[in-house]
Amino acid sequence: MNGTPDIFAVPLDDEAYLVYAPLHGVAFAATKGLAAALPGVLAGEGGEESVVTFAREAGLLRTPRSPVTRRQGDPSPTEVTLFLTTACNLRCTYCYASAGDAPATYMSMEVAKQGIDFVIDNARRQKAPYVGVNYHGGGEPSVHWNLMTESLAYAHDRADGLDVIAASAGNGVFTDRQIDWMIANLNGGVSLSFDGLPEAHDKHRPTVRGTGSSSRVMHTMRRFTEADYPYAVRLTVTAEQIPLLPDSIEFVLSNFTPKRVQVEPAYQLGRHEGKPDAETEDFIAAYREAQARAARFGHELIYSAARVGTLTNHFCGITQDNFCLTPSGNVSACFEAFSEDNEFADVFFYGTSGPDGYTFDMDALGRLRELGVEQRSFCDGCFAKWNCAGDCYHKSLSANGRGEFVGSQRCHITRELVKDQLLTRIAGSGGLLWRDGHDGEPCTLHGGRSE
Repeated sequence: MNGTPDIFAVPLDDEAYLVYAPLHGVAFAATKGLAAALPGVLAGEGGEESVVTFAREAGLLRTPRSPVTRRQGDPSPTEVTLFLTTACNLRCTYCYASAGDAPATYMSMEVAKQGIDFVIDNARRQKAPYVGVNYHGGGEPSVHWNLMTESLAYAHDRADGLDVIAASAGNGVFTDRQIDWMIANLNGGVSLSFDGLPEAHDKHRPTVRGTGSSSRVMHTMRRFTEADYPYAVRLTVTAEQIPLLPDSIEFVLSNFTPKRVQVEPAYQLGRHEGKPDAETEDFIAAYREAQARAARFGHELIYSAARVGTLTNHFCGITQDNFCLTPSGNVSACFEAFSEDNEFADVFFYGTSGPDGYTFDMDALGRLRELGVEQRSFCDGCFAKWNCAGDCYHKSLSANGRGEFVGSQRCHITRELVKDQLLTRIAGSGGLLWRDGHDGEPCTLHGGRSE
């Protein structure tokens, strides 16, 4: 709306609008007349008494706080993500890391200890409530099993009473011994890659030997379900499998009990580079049908950039001093920039390790800290910008190159799904007006792990 850059009127049809004021925490459906009258009222120019009263009661006449934050000073993370290895026991056709195509690298215990020591010391100095230890990277963390278990045992010993929250990404192809250990030790949960219907999963997620992996992953999910263990599922959707998405969601939620289910189109990176694009109108339509089915099970699907309820200028941890260690001990801010030979390593790497600790490139870190959505002119007029926060920067670089961001098909998907989320919340609030509940205060960033 003119003069009110953070209050948006989104057309629904010729006579109806969705009005969204993200920083005020308000959304409502409006007639064409109300939408036309609001800009003058919000600009202080007066108007019909009923419109002024509505705007005041909706909270649109107050000045909200900004969600913009920025880190300063030396990095002092209290959470470390260990990229244990680039080796993998699967050969997924859409793997962004092309895991297994090059000689594998493995982290040493010395590298893991140094990172764990660093975040624990920071946590103690800051009197943080806990320290975080996470496992991720360009391969399957559980393949480097001894280091996973030994590093976490070391973290608990070194923490000496400080709570340790541990979590991992994983492909779900685990032994029962590994599953037992995860249930007992990864108290922050595991995010599993599983593509729903077994035929959909097996086509794109074969083992090294070329056999399907769905039965192994489903065994893991059954074990997790039986233990009431807090795991998540991420489905990756290729172009030809978009029509299967609704059935895949129903299959997952009919048979298992994940705490959350994330759906993403396959990205044209790694082994999937040059393959048919899944970021299409067909994906949006399939996602909507899948969401309708998920709702029957009490779930709302997650798409990483559509996050109504989250207000922030940070999509993920790359602008928040994310502290990830490669097998050689260098520091990356991005899960997808997992090795020094990544195309965009110069953008995301900001530190090196040595015998005396870490040396940080403060210029590189400063550039990362300045990548918040408020710095992107393309995003200025987008109603979803404080929810999406500019989306994944690595994927933006892959799609747009190193020049100024000019948008992508993901932007359209995000806007459509944010609109859906808002309309669902308005309907759930009686069909008139939805309030976020945060009363205009910036929401806390939800961890930054989107995979």
